[in-house]
Formats: sequence, C-alpha cells, structure tokens
Amino acid sequence: MKEKRWILRKDYDKEVVKKLAEALGVDEIIATLLVERGVTTFEEARCFFRPSLDQLHDPFLMKDMDRAIARINEAVRRRERILIYGDYDVDGTSAVALVYSYLSTFHRNIDFYIPDRDSEGYGISFQGIDFARDTGVKLVIALDCGIKAIEQVEYARSLGIDFIIGDHHLPDGANIPAAVAVLDPKREDCPYPYKELSGCGIGFKIVEAHQEQRMGVRLCDPPERLDDARREKRDALQLRLLKYLDLVAVSIASDIVPIMGENRVLAAYGLKVINTHPRPGIEAILRYGHVDRRPANQPVAPNPTTQSTQQAGYFEKELNITDLVFLVGPRINAAGRIRSAFDSVRLLLSDNAAQAEMLAKEIDEFNRQRKDLDSSATEEAKRRIESNPVMRGRKSIVLFDESWHKGVVGIVASRLVEAYYKPTVIFTRSTDDLFTGSARSIKEFDVHAALEQCSDLLEHFGGHRCAAGVSVKPENLDAFILRFEEVVNQNLPKESMVPEIEIDAEIDFGRHITPKFLRILKQFGPFGPENNVPVFMSHSLVDTGYPRVVGTNHLKFNVISLLSRSKTFPAIGFQLGHCYPRVKRGDPFTICYTLEENYWNGKTEIQINVKDLRFDEE
Repeated sequence: MKEKRWILRKDYDKEVVKKLAEALGVDEIIATLLVERGVTTFEEARCFFRPSLDQLHDPFLMKDMDRAIARINEAVRRRERILIYGDYDVDGTSAVALVYSYLSTFHRNIDFYIPDRDSEGYGISFQGIDFARDTGVKLVIALDCGIKAIEQVEYARSLGIDFIIGDHHLPDGANIPAAVAVLDPKREDCPYPYKELSGCGIGFKIVEAHQEQRMGVRLCDPPERLDDARREKRDALQLRLLKYLDLVAVSIASDIVPIMGENRVLAAYGLKVINTHPRPGIEAILRYGHVDRRPANQPVAPNPTTQSTQQAGYFEKELNITDLVFLVGPRINAAGRIRSAFDSVRLLLSDNAAQAEMLAKEIDEFNRQRKDLDSSATEEAKRRIESNPVMRGRKSIVLFDESWHKGVVGIVASRLVEAYYKPTVIFTRSTDDLFTGSARSIKEFDVHAALEQCSDLLEHFGGHRCAAGVSVKPENLDAFILRFEEVVNQNLPKESMVPEIEIDAEIDFGRHITPKFLRILKQFGPFGPENNVPVFMSHSLVDTGYPRVVGTNHLKFNVISLLSRSKTFPAIGFQLGHCYPRVKRGDPFTICYTLEENYWNGKTEIQINVKDLRFDEE
C-alpha cells in the first residue's frame, strides 16, 4: 500500500473561527470546517446551509449571452434549423439533452449531433459541420466544446452556418473563434462571477437566460423584493427550470468540477429532483446500478417538475454526488466509449419508461464491455511499468498501445494515477496519422499547463488542470515522452508525489462524535471538489478486541479512545488488512477518517471510515 502524507489544515484564522462559532451558536469544530471552505460570516453560512435558486448569478452577466439569446430568437422566428452539438462524455451529452429538450418545446426544426470518438475525435469536427450543411442547419449551438475551434467555425461561416459556443474549458488566451457568441466564463474578458460551471451548467444558463427573457423576470430576483404578481412569475420560472437540474447535477458530479458557489446550488437542487422525480432515463440507469424502488404501497407525491404522467417515486437510499459519479456517470459515458453517444442523449431525452428501460439495458451492456476493456488495458499498462526500471524511476507515465480501445484510455490513465500517483498520458492509435490520448494528473500538478509547454510537438490538446485530451503524430511521440517528463521533473517536487490526505480537524472521540454532530455534517453536502467530506484525526485509540479482515484486505474493527473510554464505534479501513496483527495485539493507533451512517437490519449507527492508520509509536 502506497504511503500517504497527512496534512492537518491550519490555513485559517482562529479568531475568525471563534467569532463565527459565536454568531452561529455552534461548536468551533463546525466553525473551523466552514472557514476552511471560505465561509466566514453568518450570511455566508446561511447561503451555504440553505442553497437557493436566487443565489444564482444573472446569466446575462456572461459575455455574449445577450447575443446568443438574440440569435436563438432570430432562428426561432425564422423557423431555421438548429443543431445542438456536444461532446461525447457525460457533460457533453447531458448538456445536449438539456438544451435540446428545452428548445424542442417550442421549436420543432431542431436536431442534435455528437461526434464519433473514433472517426471525428473530441470537439467540433469538419464532418459534423458537413452534416449541418447537408441537413439545412443555419445555427449550431455547441456545448462543452468549441472554445479552440477557430478553423471549424470559420469553415462553418463560409457555408452560411452560425455558431453559438457554450464551453467551460480554457481558451487559447484571447484567441477565440469568430462565432456569433462565445459563452465561456474562463474567457479573459468575461465578467461572469463564477468560473467553474460544467458544460451542462453553461447550457442551463442559456436556457435560464432565454426563459427569463420570455417571462420578464429573473431567477436571481430575491422574492422578498418582488410584488405579488412578479413573485408569482418568479415561482413559475423556478418550476419550469427545476426539471432540467437533474442533468446539471449529473454533469457536475461526473466532470469533477468544484461543488461550491453556484455549482453547489445547482447540484443541491438537481439531487432533489433525482431523489424525488427522476426522469425515466435516469431512473432506468439507477435500476441497473441496483438502486431499488420503495415498496409499491409507498405514498406517491404528485410530480411538480414534469408534465409526464409517469408515477413519482422515492428511492430507498437518498442518492448523493458519489452515487452519480459511480452509478450514473459511467453508464452514460459507456455508450460513447463503446459505440455511439447518441444512445446516451436518446436515453436522457426519453419520456417513455419502456423505451428508457430498453436503452438503459443496452447501455448497461456497453458499460460491462467498457469494464472488461479498461481492466485488461490497465493490467497490461501496470505490467509494462513494473517490468521497466527506467519507467518506474520517472516522475511521469506516458504509454502507447494501438490495441487499447480509444474509449477507455482516459479511464486507464486515471487508474494509473491512482496506483502510482504520477501525471499520466495514455495513447492509442486514432488514425494512421495520429495517436490520440488522455492525460490525467495529481492534485499538485497542472497537466494542461504542462501540455502547453509541449505544444510544438502536439497536433491538438485541450482540457483543464486535472484532465486533458491530446493527439500527437507517431513520429513525435518519443520526443513528447522526453519533453513531458522534463516538464514534470522541473515542476513537481519529489515530496508532492506522495498521496496526500488533507485533514480538516483533530477531534475527541468522546466529546465530538454524536448523532447531532453527524446531522450537522450532513448539511455540508452535497460534497465534492473544494467541499469534500470532512476528514478528522483522532489519536490514542485501540480496538476493543475482535478485529477481522474482510473482503479483499479490508480491516473491520471497533474503536475506543484510551483517553475517555466513553464511546465505541464500528470502523472499516479499506485496504488496511496489513494492520490487523498489531491492531489485534492492542497497539494504540492514530487514524484519519470520515464519519458516515451505516444502515443494517433496520438500524442506523455511526461508522468510522478509516482513510489511514498509524501506530502511535511510529
């Protein structure tokens, strides 16, 4: 098991913590967790714990939003054919489903397009533009891609096709496509306050802006400042937009964007929709993820967010962001990885339970194939690394194999980062002329910036700090491997290559861990990047005498504090089976861990999820 660094956070002002604890009437541990997340005042805490749609920013603050809405209105008025174009991953397909489903409620001359991963690759393709030309399209709305598609947009203009680009990836400085509108908060000249929306989040802001203009009221208008008539309009606007937020929540979870600020509001409301009135496609996906429905005699509530006659229902387990990451995202992704992401969009658009079930079954089979492909490729990659001393000694991993499926190279890269904690790029053959790959990085290293330093050797690249897509000519691969390693070597200190566990606070078992404490912690959700599940540390602990190793090397034990001996908690330490002999012997230890609820035989208890364990004498 790879050694981990424990970092106890101290990047906060203790006086600010004390004042916040007094203002909120909470323990200083809770106030510490808030301050660590940038929440320092009573009002900020109120917004954090009570996400509300009026906390969303005005979509017209986004550069070019007025131009985008004007062009959409023109297309609708002229009955022009509109094409919704998106990337083949979860973010792209959910964005396409969102904007297509909204526009199709009042504009019938509309279609969608997802590029083929193998023949077209990532982003806006010339083949896709030719499809638009051949089908009479006059306006393309590109989502989750396009910020670097300068040549493609120029080609489209020569054919009389306009583009609206809604992207969230980093642009090439001030060099952006000559589209009718380029919506990207990361543009240097974009004043939009929140920069971390997902691609689907950008799509939602387009829909929000258009619907606000139609209804003459803004979502961000505080209800207490509106008269009765405008408040009623705003409530109606909120109801119309709510039904799209399940897709936004799925994209936020799957694209690993920060879950603070605006994303926190969108994710919180999206989870409410998924947990109460999921669209047929998402409900079908969840069934294949073994999330069962409540018994048939469960009371059924009316569905306020859809006109569908589908019966509303509730899930046995309240789904969270992690569930979307592991149950929903991989299945939506699988269609684009194995066959065609068109199937994923059709599933998300389906308002028919039987059709959704059929598509979900097919996509679940794609997901099984994807698992087999990525498992075999990952094992082969690990075998190569372990058998090559030079490769093991490098700070980076770059591998190529033309037999690896293009749809799983990103997953393989992620698996290798998890196993070796090094920036990783995995390539396979795309065409006779190009190798295409996916880059994944560790927390401490900006892989997009590293690729920029290798740009003279690359044909294309794009993405963000933690993940990117890249293509290279075969004759440049060896030079890229050396250059990439050189860049990583220069910018990544050796100590940063040890996985880090960031600990929020040290707490006392006997005093702090209570059902009330856990209830407050749950209100910190939805959890995700920049708002991870709080990690705690406690020392001078022992097992009560009956530990055991379960599953594949997991340590299951019961923990009590030597200092207070007042409370015992069940604990599970994944991949910590090697600690069993000394835990069994009664050696005192310190753990870093998260708190969770464990449901078993109708009972709920607090369980300790141990991230790492160190014996006190060490």
